[in-house]
This record gives sequence, C-alpha cells and structure tokens, in this order.
Amino acid sequence: MDFLLLIEITIINFMNILIKTIEEIILIKKSAFLASKTLGMLAKEIKPGINTIYLDKLAKNFIIDHGGKPAFLGLYNYPNTLCVSPNYQVVHGVPNKNVLLNGDILSVDCGVYMNGFYGEHAYTFEVGNISKKNRKFLSCSKKSLYIGISQCISGNKIGDIGFSIQSFIEKNGFTIVKDLVGHGIGKKMHEDPQIPNFGKKGEGIELKNGFVLSIEPMVNLGKSDIIFHKDGWTITTLDKKNSSHYEHNIAIIDGKPCLLSTFSYIYDELNIFSDEEKPFQNKKIKF
Repeated sequence: MDFLLLIEITIINFMNILIKTIEEIILIKKSAFLASKTLGMLAKEIKPGINTIYLDKLAKNFIIDHGGKPAFLGLYNYPNTLCVSPNYQVVHGVPNKNVLLNGDILSVDCGVYMNGFYGEHAYTFEVGNISKKNRKFLSCSKKSLYIGISQCISGNKIGDIGFSIQSFIEKNGFTIVKDLVGHGIGKKMHEDPQIPNFGKKGEGIELKNGFVLSIEPMVNLGKSDIIFHKDGWTITTLDKKNSSHYEHNIAIIDGKPCLLSTFSYIYDELNIFSDEEKPFQNKKIKF
C-alpha cells in the first residue's frame, strides 16, 4: 500500500526515521514473506472468470491460517484484506464481484502484521493472454523496481532512488505516478521517510544502515495524471490507460539493499525462471 501524499491519513512524525536492528529486520522479513507467500498462493487463482472478492477471501484465510493478521483490513478503515486494481486502476482498488477478463492486468497489494511488525508486497499479474504492448509495459515496470532497489545504498540519497526509476521508465515511453510514493515500514505500516519514484540525483535524505523501506513504482502506460474517486480509495488513470504496481520491502544492511520480500512464490506457481533477486540477498537475515 503506497503512502498517499495526503496529510489527513498521515500518522507519522516528520523526519522520525527509525533505524532497525537485525532482530527487528528479521521480524519484518517474516511478515513480508507471509505476504509474498499469499501472493504466490493467489497466482494460480488469477485467471479469466474469477472475481476479486474471491481472491480477497482466499488471502484473508491464508494469512490467518499462517499466524498473521491481514494488515490492510481496518487500516484507515479500509474494508478488505487486499487492494486489487485491474487495468487502469492504479492502486487501492476495493475487491468486488466484477469478473476478470482475458487480457486484463491486475495489481494485487497485500499486507501482513505479525510479531509486532508490518510487511507488504505488490505484483501486477497477467490475466490469461495479454497483449505484447502490455507485456512490455509490465516488464519495464518490474525492472524499474529493481533499478530503484539497486540505489538503496548507504550514503546515497532518496533522490537517487526516484531519479533512477523515473529515468528508466520515461526512457521506455511510460510515465511515473507522482502523487503516490513509497515509504518506510516497521512497527507502523507507513513510517518516514517517503520514497518518491521520481527525483534528482544527490537530493533528499541520506540513506543509512538499518533503514527499512517499501520501494513501489506506480507506472502508467499513458499519461501520469490520476483521479481520486469518491469512495475514498479507488485511484485510476485520467486517460484510462493501464497502470502497474510492483513493490518490495528492503533493508539496508552492510551498506547494501537486502530484499525482505520475494516474488519467488509467484514464479514457482507460474513456472517462471528468474534470478533478478539474487544480487539483493543477505545471509544475515535468514529465518
């Protein structure tokens, strides 16, 4: 769940950045991994003909059965376990009875609260057979996530993360949503610092060991403009062209980014081979 640039839902103190210990990072990873496992479980269920209420019920039961609590349920009075955003919905789509169609794309954002810490994770799924244009769009969007993560190095600035994501996305002909950003995460779902997916090199807060961050590019196929809907949650693109959302939780350890979440459970279900996460592993936080 991205951090909205809206003061009324902000529950953090300005510049109150909490440095986490290795022990705390391990607990965050446990929560994030349960979110990852939940998305992996859902991967095989996402196909033409199903609705997102069905996915939401599966996710809620799975998280509870594995010792966690659905983190989004009740957060800021959100009514469900998942945020599910098809096609030109950007984020915060509320599960409903509308049936998914062949060729759709579906962004699924999942959060878990466990052992006193939050973890969350998002992935944009293909529904059936999607167009080559959409497949390229999703591939570039996901690559931008790892490009941003690669900049999460002690001594770098937050602007380095956003600059790298924005540059890659715009070079490929897509746009970054600028009204929504990533954030710190830990004992609260949304902590300082905010992590925009755009920016300038060398600007912003200096990154340090012990930072735990949600890096989450929200990318549009068309223009960057978005609409906030009257239900208080749904956000769509103004031009009704598709949007994507990928998210990882990372920690900065020994000066380098370390993944606390994983797409591997999704890839196992969908028979996808990838070594994209290999550069961001750290043996210190196994559990």
